[in-house]
Amino acid sequence: MNDKTPPPQVWPTLQARDARALIRFLVDAFGFEETVVYGEGDRVDHAELAWPPGGGIMLGSAAASAAEGPWQSGSFGMYAVTDEPDALFARATAAGAKVVRALNDTGYGSREFAVEDPEGNHWSFGTYRGAPRG
Repeated sequence: MNDKTPPPQVWPTLQARDARALIRFLVDAFGFEETVVYGEGDRVDHAELAWPPGGGIMLGSAAASAAEGPWQSGSFGMYAVTDEPDALFARATAAGAKVVRALNDTGYGSREFAVEDPEGNHWSFGTYRGAPRG
């Protein structure tokens, strides 16, 4: 993130069977930036990845039991804004992301696509920035 980008105030979170591999995939396939990773060995207790245009996600290793965490690996879905959906689609598929919805133009003016990461999570990227406020 640059100095003018405010830190995220909403943090989507997910858990992964192999959090370190998922972090590498998200950096390589989508361009997230690794901010911090805490944990020993293969275990990730807490990680933060920044989305360069603004925002970020938190993730960690899947809990050993339901009592330690409510999320299951592969149950996450997210939409992120990008100004370059064509280039990002090419990057993501070259890195092995499974196409869920091919690059397309929507009726509401967005150019977007959806893919699945190796853990089964769904990632949608597009130019739609949300409805105007006010």
